[in-house]
Order: sequence, then structure tokens, then C-alpha cells
Amino acid sequence: MDLAVVTGASSGIGADSVRRLVELGYTVVAGARRLDRVQALAAEFQPGAVEAVHLDVTDEASVVALVAHIGDRPLHVLVNNAGLSRGLERLENAPEEHWRTMFETNVLGLYRVTKALMPSIRRAFGVPRSTPRGEIPGHAHIVNIGSIAGFDTYVGGSGYAASKHAVRAISQTLRLELHGDPVRITEINAGLVETEFSLVRFDGDAEKAAKPYAGIDPLVAADIADLVHFAVSRAPHVNLDEIVVRPVRQARVTLVARR
Repeated sequence: MDLAVVTGASSGIGADSVRRLVELGYTVVAGARRLDRVQALAAEFQPGAVEAVHLDVTDEASVVALVAHIGDRPLHVLVNNAGLSRGLERLENAPEEHWRTMFETNVLGLYRVTKALMPSIRRAFGVPRSTPRGEIPGHAHIVNIGSIAGFDTYVGGSGYAASKHAVRAISQTLRLELHGDPVRITEINAGLVETEFSLVRFDGDAEKAAKPYAGIDPLVAADIADLVHFAVSRAPHVNLDEIVVRPVRQARVTLVARR
């Protein structure tokens, strides 16, 4: 059975992406720091459908352990979902630790995981795959979860926007570096998605965390997981380079029509 890896799989977009990939028939390695959460997620499915592993993308040893868990199996899909934001201070007041945390997770974490799993991804190239339409050549797919902050900016978001601009640059560069190889690169850039993201940004302050979503119908994790499902399930000659998705009431990061 084809193999997929999802980082940041303990909740939100990551958890729902695991569910959608299982629907497509993948065995999914679900990695996150909160092992109890991914173990509970795995328990939703038949034994073996989801493999729960502890994964901290900021820790090289944890990434090495992920590679060891996969072993010599070919990896067909990698969803780089682990990411976060910290604070909403202007640059002159932003704690350096917030920037360090965002770059360690959003940028270096994506780099570590992708680099470490490239040998596993390359193994998928030589393994033909069976589909309802017949056997097709082996190929792989890397899906990076970005943000509209990857090409837009806003007051108080310099650190987060800088990290997501980096994700966009990495995605586009990978597309060039892997050109000619049977691997697809997709970046999904979302606007306001109501998940635990805002709670993390504001250190668990529920009142502050709710404000960005007030007066609109925000996207939810399942909306982004649907796009992961759609991109991965296209015919192997089709590459969705970039998907941009926002709530109807959001035109730019800060241009939101609230009721």
C-alpha cells in the first residue's frame, strides 16, 4: 500500500489531511509532538491504516527517528503541515524568541523533514502504482502548507510573514530542482482558517484567539484537507503548483468584510 507522511498531524489541518489520505487508500504516518493526539487519531481507523509517531520538526534526532520508522519503504506523499505563529507585535517590540520559534518550525522544520525524506521519496519513483484505471509509473508528491502571508504582509506579522515567504521560496525552488523527476510540488496558501493556530499565537488566550474569525465564516481544517485530497488524487501528469484559498469575506490578509 502506498505510504504518506503528514507532519503536525495532532489536530486541525494535519489531522484532517490524515483522514482524507486514508480515504484515498494510503497508509499514513502521522507525526506530531503530542503523541497522545496522533494515537487517538490512529484509533479511528483499522489497525495499520495510520501509524502514530512522535515528531518534533525542530529536533534533528526526532526527524532521524521518523526516517528510521519509515525504513526502506518508498514514500509517495509528504504533507509538510507543521507550522505556527507567535504573537502579533510590531517588529520593534517582537521578542526574538518568537521569531526563532517560527523559523525553527515553519522553515527549518520543513527543510529538515523534506531533506531527510528525499531518499524515501526517490524510492517511490521506481515503484509502479495500481489505480482503478490500471497501473501507472511510480511518482511522488510533496505538499507544503503555506499561507497567504507568504505573498502578503500585515502589521504585527513580520516574523510569520517572513517565515511563510520562505516556505513559498522553498516550494518554488524545489519545483526547479526536481524538474524532470516524477515528483509533484504543491503549495497550499490559505487565508483565515479557524483551528488551534490562533490559540497558539496568543498563548491560549481564547478571547484574543477568537477575534480574527469574528463576523465571518472562516475556513475550517476540513476545507484545506479537501484541497490536499484533490491535489494528491489528480492524474500523475497534473501538478497543481499553487492553490490560494480564502473565506469569501476575506480579500487580503487584513481586508475582511465583517458582519
